[in-house]
Amino acid sequence: MLELSDIQSSQEELEDYYTQLRTQHVAPAWLSEAVSVAPQSAAVPYLWHWRDLRPQAMRAAKLVGTAQAERRVLRLSNPKLSGIASQTLVANIQIVMPGEIARAHRHSAAALRLIIEGKGGYTVVNGERVPMFPGDLVLTPNWSWHDHANDTDAPMIWLDGLDTPLVRMLEAGFFEEYANETQQFGAPVNASQWHYPMSEMRAALERLADAANAGDAVVFEYKNRATGGPVMPTIACHMQLLRPGETTRGWRRVCRMNYHVVEGAGHSIIGGQRLDWEDKDVFTVPTWSYCAHVNSGDRPAFLFSFSDAPVMRALSLYREEIGS
Repeated sequence: MLELSDIQSSQEELEDYYTQLRTQHVAPAWLSEAVSVAPQSAAVPYLWHWRDLRPQAMRAAKLVGTAQAERRVLRLSNPKLSGIASQTLVANIQIVMPGEIARAHRHSAAALRLIIEGKGGYTVVNGERVPMFPGDLVLTPNWSWHDHANDTDAPMIWLDGLDTPLVRMLEAGFFEEYANETQQFGAPVNASQWHYPMSEMRAALERLADAANAGDAVVFEYKNRATGGPVMPTIACHMQLLRPGETTRGWRRVCRMNYHVVEGAGHSIIGGQRLDWEDKDVFTVPTWSYCAHVNSGDRPAFLFSFSDAPVMRALSLYREEIGS
């Protein structure tokens, strides 16, 4: 009986066979790396400094008007990816100048806004006016009408996080313009399901830190007020407080994570690479990469993060592991 391992083919025969397959748009799976022992990411750890980002955002405000760009956005691009911070999530910097309006629309992608700078502009979500102050988290879930406005005398700048790459990969993207430039709205609702004020999160984290034992992580997940689950089906958000001098243990997770330094100074070790951060910087952590944080300053550090963990959990693909 002929064993498969006994088959001997000449290189010429194999090349002829592979050529025929290519003409029929078929590929032999045994010539590609179909399965990996552990997750392999094309993305790399990377950090964007606020001292570089802010001047570019301000320059964009001078060079490009809202008539030319409905959303004046700078997309943070991972050096190993094309125009995105990670494979499933984008991290953008958006600026709205005094008196400007970013007109209303809706789309399949879910979005979050973590406010970096400003004195209190607002977003309107499905007819509800949501105030925006530094450190606040504002949500625009998928297919919700939303527009932004700056009625203050200073620039409004925030971090955008969207699941656009995931939606695009799934070929599920829709987009629709609102009939008018803005939505009608009532008075601001501070307890809105779209709004998580930094003042409340800061107070909760400080209470947790006071009660925690040395070495305990001081971190909260933002929860959907209606379901108790992640804030949106495809995106989870967390805020972590690092006490002065604190070093966390290294964790790795099967999900992509993007961080924003609300305030503080320190560094993170990601996949063996050190990234030094300070106030308002942004950095990305590829999937299944060990990540540990160090607060090297003399004041608390607050790290906001958003990830695609809900997607990985829903698909039973999520896994996490703590380092030694």
